[in-house]
Amino acid sequence: MDGKYQYLTLIVGTVVTTYSVLRCLGYSRRSCLLPERKECIADLIGNTPMMKIRSLSKLTGCEIYAKLEMANPGGSAKDRTALAIIREYEDEGKLVPGRGDVVFEGTSGSTGISFAMLCNALGYTAHICVQSDTSAEKIALLESYGADVEKVKPASIVDPEQYVNAARAGAEALSADTTQANGVFADQFENDVNWRIHYETTGPEIYEQMNHDLDYFITGSGTGGTIAGIARYLKEQNPNISIILADPQGSGMFNRVRHGVMYDTVEKEGTRRRHQVDTIVEGIGLNRVTHNFLEGEDCIDDSQRVTDEQALKMARFLSSNDGLFVGASSSINAVAAARTALKARKGSKIVIIGCDSGARHLSKFWKEALKVDRHVSLEEILGNDKLIDNIIH
Repeated sequence: MDGKYQYLTLIVGTVVTTYSVLRCLGYSRRSCLLPERKECIADLIGNTPMMKIRSLSKLTGCEIYAKLEMANPGGSAKDRTALAIIREYEDEGKLVPGRGDVVFEGTSGSTGISFAMLCNALGYTAHICVQSDTSAEKIALLESYGADVEKVKPASIVDPEQYVNAARAGAEALSADTTQANGVFADQFENDVNWRIHYETTGPEIYEQMNHDLDYFITGSGTGGTIAGIARYLKEQNPNISIILADPQGSGMFNRVRHGVMYDTVEKEGTRRRHQVDTIVEGIGLNRVTHNFLEGEDCIDDSQRVTDEQALKMARFLSSNDGLFVGASSSINAVAAARTALKARKGSKIVIIGCDSGARHLSKFWKEALKVDRHVSLEEILGNDKLIDNIIH
């Protein structure tokens, strides 16, 4: 008995001594939770927080969470893709820091901002081709980062002057030049690196943050990389997780998922206002199928179409009730999540992507959202949807 007592005393004494030493060295429970120091801004990308949207959760009886990709240093999930593409080109020897190399990309804004930030940090120049109707905030951010910004008119992908094609042409021209500097085309829509980085990082993060317990994952599709990578990973972990694509008006992705046909009524001759997607929303929605989308299409179970009006109202609702100031794509995801929750089993767990901040959308999307009454209700957001009878009060 004495031997056991001495053994236990020794263990307790060792634990107490170790704790005291760690306290003296400045360690505590709080300090153990603090992030480690990083070498550069690229090291801050990923491991973004997961936040419960309390207002929608209370009203629907489900647990609705937002994976806040807006917490990345460049303000969106595009940071992951941009860094992965740069690293891939570095591994291939096509990008060398300090040589004058240029990364060309065609983007609605967020991917360009990520490239502009990372090119500054890693020793390159970003040349970003954007549609001339891109929000002023995004263009200002690009210019503030020092990116070469080339504005082109909105056009179909078959037009050689369309923003993606313009970026490709710029990279090819620089690569063909006799100067030492090289140009690379990021090609986010078709680059296989896009979906893979979300399969390797974002998907696993979501699964772990939800303690391997979620029922639905919802997000939109622009390049298709985010939904494809996350969907593939989650389905491998649990095939019963339902993947839902949230789609803005004017996009053909809804019909692609629901009916296997890439078509929308705004494609009718003489009915379109814009060349790509007839919506105020930037960043998601498309009328063509990309390589990245195809990599995860088989994992997508359903799609929800969301109108501009619903997205504007939801943005105002989230800001007023949760202090969550989001952009258009996040609002669309939230509308789809609310609809899904109202017809799901009570207590179901739903995760959406919180894509970017509303600060990037002040002059377009939020200019209209501010016209919405800040006390707008979920019933008013969903309109005549028969699901409003399921809202909890």
